Amino acid sequence: MDANTKPANSMSRVALASFIGTAIEFYDFYIYATAAALVIGPVFFPDSSPSAQALQSFATFGIAFVARPIGAILFGHFGDKIGRKSTLVFSLILMGVATAGIGLLPSYSAIGFWAPFLLCILRLAQGLGLGGEWGGAALLATENAPQNKRALFGMFPQLGPSIGFLLSNGVFLLVTLSLSNEQFLQWGWRIPFLLSAVLVIIGLYVRLKLVESPIFANALRSKQQVKVPAFNIFIHHWKALALGSFSMVGCYTLFYITTAFLLQYGTKHLGIAKGHFLGFLCVAIVFMAIATPISARLSDKYGRKPVLVIGLLFVALSGTVMTQFMTSGSELLVLMYLSLDLFLMGVVFAPMGAFLPEIFPTNVRYTGSSAAYSIGGILGASIAPIIANYLVANGDLSWVGYYVAVASIISICATLLIKETLNSDFTQ
Repeated sequence: MDANTKPANSMSRVALASFIGTAIEFYDFYIYATAAALVIGPVFFPDSSPSAQALQSFATFGIAFVARPIGAILFGHFGDKIGRKSTLVFSLILMGVATAGIGLLPSYSAIGFWAPFLLCILRLAQGLGLGGEWGGAALLATENAPQNKRALFGMFPQLGPSIGFLLSNGVFLLVTLSLSNEQFLQWGWRIPFLLSAVLVIIGLYVRLKLVESPIFANALRSKQQVKVPAFNIFIHHWKALALGSFSMVGCYTLFYITTAFLLQYGTKHLGIAKGHFLGFLCVAIVFMAIATPISARLSDKYGRKPVLVIGLLFVALSGTVMTQFMTSGSELLVLMYLSLDLFLMGVVFAPMGAFLPEIFPTNVRYTGSSAAYSIGGILGASIAPIIANYLVANGDLSWVGYYVAVASIISICATLLIKETLNSDFTQ
């Protein structure tokens, strides 16, 4: 942001609006990841075997990631053409309506085939909404930030996932501890989905008070918009899109293996009680929140690439010791491993709030950063639990750890090929 340009929004309002939106959006997304591990299979695919139920439930989990690039292009188009604020409001509404809809959806025993069919439609809607959310929140933070503090401000949307995850797992934990297993399967699992409506109202209240960032307002005045941002991205910025997408693969794979697959593996194969494992994840996610501001400050001081590469190297190493910790028979070691993984997730995720927006120019920044983030989700997250289940079924847990390591190495290679963006001109 130009030093002579007066901020359009107060820094506290920017921080709250970029944080609360991603917290709500990721709360919505994570409650489905948790439900996919615990309840979606029996409720919507009851005629399948337990292993088939797991694969089918994680397949519905992956559908939303396929929709996210479409949402990124759709919301990115309007975000780059008419403004960040209104686009962010609509993405939040779509995500909230879809999540509450899942909470109200009848089970397979009530409406048969229509239950999983409608579930897939609502998951697509969730993916579309989240595809437009993160990029807009990251731009809201970084386009209102001083140049030497873009990663620090960009960490606020990166903190949102930690809090959203903590809320989702906390609610699921309370529900599982308060109800019998039969009550949980019948109706208790719906409570976290329905609570989303309350959170969306709060998020809308905050976001409707925003005005456009000075950087985008200047772009509007000077008529810098392109006719179709998505075409411009694929024709002129395809390299940044590809490398940005692959740079996200490692942290996405790490996160969803840790929070979705290991939740299922720990409760079904290791015999750890659902409430205990959810409690472990609630503790572990605090370490992700702690790592986020530390990593953001380091990336503002030393650059995005050094922090990302070093963090991803440690992610690869953590994958190689997954079996030793998870199958040790010690719940303390399981907790330590989950905490380590999510701390590393905070390290590699925090700089992305500035890194991805910085590799695209202002007139296609919403579309480009959102698309890179979402395509990275397809490559790193949507298939991760499915591949992990396959690797365990045809080998053992060690192969899942190696899978995480390979994903991290791919992201290291992509990151090294991107020019350092710490001192880039963000107004262009």
